Amino acid sequence: MKSLLKLTAAATVSLSALLAAGAASASSFAIRSGQSAEGLGMAYAGAAAGGIGMGSMAWNPATITMFPGRNSQWNFTYLYANGDYQPTSTTTVRTPAGATVPIQAAGGSTLGTGNIGGDGSFIPASYSSWQLTDRFWIGLTTGAPFGLRSKPDNQVNAAQVFGRSAKVQTINVSPTIGYKVNDWLSIGAALQVQYFKASLKQANGVTAAATPIIIQGDTIDFGYRFGATLTPLDGTTIGLAYRSSVKQTLEGSLRSAATGYIPVKANLNLPDSVVLGVSQVINDQWQAHLGVEWTNWSRFRNIPVVTRAGGVPLTSLNFQYDDSWFFSGGVEYKYSRDLTLRAGVAYELSAVNDDNRQIFISDNDRLWLSAGLSYQLTEKFKLDVGYTYIHVNKAKVNYTGNNPQQVFNPSLRAVSYTGQAEPYIHIVSAALTYRWDNPAETIPVRPVVRKN
Repeated sequence: MKSLLKLTAAATVSLSALLAAGAASASSFAIRSGQSAEGLGMAYAGAAAGGIGMGSMAWNPATITMFPGRNSQWNFTYLYANGDYQPTSTTTVRTPAGATVPIQAAGGSTLGTGNIGGDGSFIPASYSSWQLTDRFWIGLTTGAPFGLRSKPDNQVNAAQVFGRSAKVQTINVSPTIGYKVNDWLSIGAALQVQYFKASLKQANGVTAAATPIIIQGDTIDFGYRFGATLTPLDGTTIGLAYRSSVKQTLEGSLRSAATGYIPVKANLNLPDSVVLGVSQVINDQWQAHLGVEWTNWSRFRNIPVVTRAGGVPLTSLNFQYDDSWFFSGGVEYKYSRDLTLRAGVAYELSAVNDDNRQIFISDNDRLWLSAGLSYQLTEKFKLDVGYTYIHVNKAKVNYTGNNPQQVFNPSLRAVSYTGQAEPYIHIVSAALTYRWDNPAETIPVRPVVRKN
């Protein structure tokens, strides 16, 4: 029994534990909601077409040409995610002799995780644009596109061998350029410089006294974005953009009572994505927006964790994700000269399903309900406020032998656990936009083709 309760350091660690916290605000461990208060108030509809203001630069760098003069925006978002896994069957443990017994007979806890989202997280983002000529813009975006904090209320629980806690920090800094080719076409590109830092823990046994296995590491790596906006008709804007994968080459350590300190590394390919947006002016007061986003989560398969000296495999991060889709629609109503109201709805088809879901992420298909407003405080200052409630479908986790975490790590097949969570998410965001120059002195945009 002792050998069973001391699962080896070679036991897998869930990648979702490494990168996600509870129920993230987008599929798997992405954090769409932290990018823009204006966008949050409209479920990010029309993001690629500039429909969500300066936050559109995070999706489509070509939208930078929609902001004349010199501008900056600062966004502050609070995300509270509740995901509580409770066992739906008796958790069992297989003894070295081959018998299967209830987990309490092996000295283990029968508790569920409790809320795995903790007290929530604050997510910052900022945008700056500078019009240099009538055709050329430069700018900078910053944000945290991936990762949250995850720590179950019950650190000792029936699923602790699959993960106890995780913390991740990502910072994405993107220098951006945009060029207005003519009156109906703009193009843009951005370099992604992304910092990634993570720490996670799992128990090496089922008892309360089980010591932890800890993996931690960090890295800075690069990617890119490019896109275009078109205005084929007066009042119609179409945006299309691509965001590349960022290959994160983590270096850090694996520590446990059994192995001590081992320097390790792992190559993590974050997903690339394509986004399409349409914004349509209906009249002087109403504007409508639509958006579709595809994310290539199926590139996530199995990620080996190896020693830095010699590349000897120690464990692996295993999951079999599907591609995800995000569909959104929203409207804006200009109530007065200074006040604009907005609302939106979205539905997301998650990359996570009942076969590959892991204990640190209560992700599933989800419905967004959003509302917000903008108020022009002065000629130079604008305030944006947004709120979203996300209803996540019931999330089931199945560690009965076929979960990817167990398939590729036989040592974890000794524990059989099933659970279910009913996740939900509240998100609030505020932003302040400042115009640095005098709007009356904006550089005019001259037509490329002039009539004689």
